[in-house]
Amino acid sequence: MKRVAKILPVGSWAVEQATDVFCADYEGRHRRRMVLPLQSGEKVLLELEHARLLQAGEGLCLEDGRIIKVEALPEELMEVRAQNPLHLVQLAWHLGNRHLPAAIEPERILIRYDHVIADMVKGLGGHIHRVQAAFDPESGAYAAREHGHTHHDHDHDHDHDLDLDHDHHDHVHEHTHEHEHRHSHSHGHVEHHHGGHSHSHG
Repeated sequence: MKRVAKILPVGSWAVEQATDVFCADYEGRHRRRMVLPLQSGEKVLLELEHARLLQAGEGLCLEDGRIIKVEALPEELMEVRAQNPLHLVQLAWHLGNRHLPAAIEPERILIRYDHVIADMVKGLGGHIHRVQAAFDPESGAYAAREHGHTHHDHDHDHDHDLDLDHDHHDHVHEHTHEHEHRHSHSHGHVEHHHGGHSHSHG
């Protein structure tokens, strides 16, 4: 089975160079490692460091030099329309606050259907329609997934700092104990010397 060697960005390669097509919906194109079934019936292996969305128009360059074109399969989506351009921007702001994958167009916003979000949009004066369309959301939706990973690394560093603080606490405790031990020993020595002096005087 051939492997995908690299991904060619949209517009960076000539589409007529494609020798095959990989077509899938949003879920089928958002992957890290999977076997991709091509239009010809052949299967190729995709292995990435992090999960990402394969965008329509990208090229999957195989080990043997062939290029596979990525296409978005139409799926059921929710079309959000507004009363005017400003209202559409306001609706986009509310949707963005919920970190939803969204495809933003001049007169509409496409998102995957969610009845809770549909009720919210209607409450804000927007209009909802169910449509069948290819879904290729803004790349910012994928960038949010990358930030959660950075946040994980930050948590790991924070735990390490706590371990260092714990070691420092143990060191202080041992030093205090040693100091008290020396003090008690010296005090006993003085009493013994004083007793010896009294005995000689007698």
